[in-house]
Amino acid sequence: MAVAVMEALMIFIASCLCVFLILHLIKFFNKVWWNPIRIQSAMRAQGMRGPPYRFLHGNTKEIYNMRSEIMSSPMELSHQMLARIQPHVYSWIKLYGMNFLSWYGPQAQLVITEPELIKEVLSNKDGAYPKSVIQNYAEKLLGDGLVLSQGKKWLKMRKLANHAFHAESLRGTIPAMIVSVEAMLDRWRQEGVKEIEVFQEFKVLTSEIISRAAFRSSYLEGKNIFDMLTRMALIVGRNNYKVGISGIKIFFKTRDDIESEKLDRGIRDCMLKVIKRREEVMMGTEPDGFGSDFLGLLLKAYHENDETKKISIYWKIENCKHTEVH
Repeated sequence: MAVAVMEALMIFIASCLCVFLILHLIKFFNKVWWNPIRIQSAMRAQGMRGPPYRFLHGNTKEIYNMRSEIMSSPMELSHQMLARIQPHVYSWIKLYGMNFLSWYGPQAQLVITEPELIKEVLSNKDGAYPKSVIQNYAEKLLGDGLVLSQGKKWLKMRKLANHAFHAESLRGTIPAMIVSVEAMLDRWRQEGVKEIEVFQEFKVLTSEIISRAAFRSSYLEGKNIFDMLTRMALIVGRNNYKVGISGIKIFFKTRDDIESEKLDRGIRDCMLKVIKRREEVMMGTEPDGFGSDFLGLLLKAYHENDETKKISIYWKIENCKHTEVH
């Protein structure tokens, strides 16, 4: 009797597992095959063409191959940069028109290049065009700051940013900008080299000016943060057109997964140190308590008693990170 009960239980469990797997397979194929084909057919019926959907990867392999080919060739001296920077967009505009449908994995993307339609989307008065959901490495790089936030959160961050980066507010940073430029020129004179890697030098200069304008800190103080953000951006770049299977990272992590998680923790730790240092130094030394730069405004909002104006420590870190990225 007991053996029969156990056999029945095992059959029941096996049946449940089979049903579970079948349901997940149906869901998986609906996402990566049936739904894209349905969307593609519906858009074509409305006259919206584009490169055909390819199973799992969409058009990402085509985009990657086009970009690899164009980047492997010498750059021409021309102001027509679209063909080099976005060769797939340049090519598909010629084939399918100013607006076309493309695919990032099973996710449909409507590419619009007509100025009037772009203006309508960007104005978004009725809130009909939500921001894209960014996942994976780009989410770690950009965080939940001004670029990715929406609704009331976006309005709150936008007001803070507008105040911090208004022309009147930035005017006070001109002396610091002059100091940064003079320091760079002095370094060039002292080194006495005939050739200068201008890209790297201006990258350092821009980073220092942004750091001073937003956080009143020197480039050297934020160098570690900038370096980690640069390494994170490289990870985003080399994985931008790679489409993975959802959920697989729970069981298997790539080298980039491990490195990006380590960098994300490192960036947050460094940001917290900068924030705590400002709190300790600035508290009670200025009328507004924390300063009038972007970091000061974020700290003021974090310590705000009014819940409608208050922001969390997470928002504070994400917006600091977002400012340094840009």
